[in-house]
Amino acid sequence: MMVIRPVKASDLDGLMELARSAGVGLTSLPVNEERLSARIARSEKSFSGEADLAERGYVFVLEDTASGRVGGICALEAAVGLKEPWYNYRVGTIVHASEELDVYTRHETLFLSNDHTGYSELCTLFLHPDFRVNKNGGLLSKSRFLFLAQFPEMFGKVVVAEMRGVSDAAGNSPFWEALGRHFFSMEFAQADYLTGVGQKAFVAELMPKFPVYIDFLPQDAQAVIGQTHDNTRPAVAMLHSEGFRYEGYVDIFDAGPTVQAYTRDIRAVRDSRLLAANVDDSADSAATGFYLVSNTGFDGFRVLLAELAPGADSVKLSAEQAATLNIKQGDVVRVVALSPKETA
Repeated sequence: MMVIRPVKASDLDGLMELARSAGVGLTSLPVNEERLSARIARSEKSFSGEADLAERGYVFVLEDTASGRVGGICALEAAVGLKEPWYNYRVGTIVHASEELDVYTRHETLFLSNDHTGYSELCTLFLHPDFRVNKNGGLLSKSRFLFLAQFPEMFGKVVVAEMRGVSDAAGNSPFWEALGRHFFSMEFAQADYLTGVGQKAFVAELMPKFPVYIDFLPQDAQAVIGQTHDNTRPAVAMLHSEGFRYEGYVDIFDAGPTVQAYTRDIRAVRDSRLLAANVDDSADSAATGFYLVSNTGFDGFRVLLAELAPGADSVKLSAEQAATLNIKQGDVVRVVALSPKETA
């Protein structure tokens, strides 16, 4: 059975395996034992209640309970930009007009922005290729929404997610080649890696402080602003179905879009219900669809995916499912349909 749970120190080898298979682009999952160990330690400190708001980051893994193998990772940052600046570009408009000359022109521009400071972030989503079956991707990604629903007071009113921008098979970004390279004098992968491991001071030191006119960029760079990498499109579609929208913010390196939503308006947060668990191993032919089910614990948080038929005040779970969630008969669980098309 697949279960989502908080990361722990013994998961380091599993995370290293995930990092090696992720490739360029997932900067928050570097092939670096020291950085990954620090990430795990910060998550454990967050779950123990010892971390300040600016430091809180909750990391979860997908575990195959039969083999103990870690098959995926996802995370939530409680509040970005409170300790280190969180940069992106805001796509805006500048108007140049002269009544005397009868000239009026509008120009799209890129403004360096810290507008998302204090917002929460969905991040570090990666599923190992071996596990990309049986709706594991939906379980991994959407499990975080049940954590948001259970503990809304610990997160911001808005949640954002940075989507990977367009790059080729070798990791070359047309936007980076047109803009970033002129200011950083390094390869795209290196700059992206440095920000991913927390070395962000150079961004403020080296990036232009004035608006960048998009018209001045080559056509191939203009074309990818706000566009996602082919491999990321399913993730963007899923977030759109949950209520996330692109509001004109893009990554400073590859111009990938940042999508956002009010926490309370995310479909899986809004529609989730608290029900009593009815532990029963008898056959159930009334299942109506796939549902995410979580316990209500904090540091012992667990989520699984099951075919269910939730009732008005209870939900039937098998003994194995109850054991995986660390619950017993009558305990309260949080339940929501895996996707909007399912019956909530």
